[in-house]
Amino acid sequence: MPRSQTQPATSLPLPSFYDPAHAGEWSYRPDEQALHQAAGDWRAQHGIRPAGADEFDLHLLLIDVQKDFCFPEGSLYVAGRSGSGAIDDTRRIAEFIYRNLGAITNITTTMDTHFAYQIFFPSFWIDDAGAPLGPHRVITTDDIAAGVVRPNPAVTRWLCKGNYTWLLEQVKHYCRELERAGKYQLYLWPPHCLLGSEGHALAGAIHEARMLHAFARGAQSWVEVKGGHPLTENYSVLRPEVLTRHDGAPLAQRNTQFLNTLLSADAVVIAGQAASHCVKSSIDDLLDQIAATDPVLARKVYVLTDCMSAVTVPDGQGGFAADFTAEAEAAQQRFADAGMNLVRSTDPIAAWPGLRLG
Repeated sequence: MPRSQTQPATSLPLPSFYDPAHAGEWSYRPDEQALHQAAGDWRAQHGIRPAGADEFDLHLLLIDVQKDFCFPEGSLYVAGRSGSGAIDDTRRIAEFIYRNLGAITNITTTMDTHFAYQIFFPSFWIDDAGAPLGPHRVITTDDIAAGVVRPNPAVTRWLCKGNYTWLLEQVKHYCRELERAGKYQLYLWPPHCLLGSEGHALAGAIHEARMLHAFARGAQSWVEVKGGHPLTENYSVLRPEVLTRHDGAPLAQRNTQFLNTLLSADAVVIAGQAASHCVKSSIDDLLDQIAATDPVLARKVYVLTDCMSAVTVPDGQGGFAADFTAEAEAAQQRFADAGMNLVRSTDPIAAWPGLRLG
């Protein structure tokens, strides 16, 4: 059972420097040194103790709250059906951190991290005439077998020592494994979260909140990087979509260390982008491990349903060329059926089911 909580569970006020408008500003970045100074005042004013003294470990997991996902200027803005999805989510996440700063022990932010050529980017592929492909299309095993699409030969030298036959077999194997698993087909996304780009950075309003937490509570600002392997997707922070190559050799591995970190916490609170993809996959993988270990552990997971949105792709005519809202909603119902808690960031956490705070 969860241990008693020594940190005050009362909701804190929003700090005076916080401006909710920053949740919608691509260019906003906080002054970390000023935050460090403000944190000392905040700690003294509200009697905030170090996170290391907590007897109840509440771990907040923020998935991919990066600029490319969180702003219309980003290359893969998660607008949801409302059009302001990720912006509203960013504001609510920041305010959740501020109000519950005394109860949150650790915050981990995942960072989708990509390079120019990866299997889910158009740059990796060409069509049967050698022309480049565009984003927002599915590639199937049959497409590759029929020669409708093929890997870009330009990548072979650095990727597989010039062995194009090997690469062709590998991409067919990859699509076949995705289709067999039944979670996703290979979908081509526009380039996003490229390492070194502005879009890779965390949304400024969330970075500000996590740094105040770190400085006020003496807690590290943990980050989990994912998504850099050129031959597999990594929607989930806990594992890539495909683990083996077509020749049986390992392709990538599970993030066992971080999985154990989450399982050892007394409560895990999850928010971020996107509800239909990276959030969904991360929770799916966490749930799979819980089911294999002890299904009762699902009760200590809290999903902030008002702090995540689904991917939508506008069609330019007032509708959507792609809308993954139904997938996100179905996933959340599945999580609830397994025993996880669907909660809202605006509800007092002391009133959340099963969460024992003193």
